[in-house]
Amino acid sequence: MVTISNRNHPVKGSRITVEPIRELADIKRIKRLLSHNPRDLLLFVLGCNSGLRAGDLLKLKVAAIQSLAVGDVVNIIEGKTGKQNVLVINEEIRKAINTYMKMCKCDEGNFLFLSNKGENRPLTIQSVNRMIKTWCRAIKLKGNFGAHTLRKTWGYVQRVHFKVPFEIITKRYNHSAPTVTMRYLGIQEKEVYATLMHNIG
Repeated sequence: MVTISNRNHPVKGSRITVEPIRELADIKRIKRLLSHNPRDLLLFVLGCNSGLRAGDLLKLKVAAIQSLAVGDVVNIIEGKTGKQNVLVINEEIRKAINTYMKMCKCDEGNFLFLSNKGENRPLTIQSVNRMIKTWCRAIKLKGNFGAHTLRKTWGYVQRVHFKVPFEIITKRYNHSAPTVTMRYLGIQEKEVYATLMHNIG
């Protein structure tokens, strides 16, 4: 068990584990919250719909996504692992891109998620951490949330709501084994208990 200080920093030698957003209704509530901020809405939608790390999303540039249609694919190299991966454009992502492009006066060479500090700089992971905590707090979600929340939300929703097998989620995450994915998504005790209530025979 990890003991967390009042300042939400992990005790030395331990770490804080962030959680996914588990309810589809809460995802919709955050989308409504961000409806007047197209940049943040696109970041949230991309994170929840792609399963990519926030750091890889922050490296995207306007030219890479502005003209994409549903079903198009963007090849990326993961910053953390150096492995190849893809961003696939689904309907939710396309709608969020369209909304953002209508108001964004960005050049094609600009980072997609520009910092508010001027120049052509993307948001930082620290900024994304703060933003996601703020969004979750605004809709009164309890738990610890941060930059990995959106990536975990994708996996959780795929597993629980769409019944996607762990092996496919593992492949998407570029994890070494399904057991790694299970730990990453944080299988809860109540889920294990629920399986023991299944009647066999």
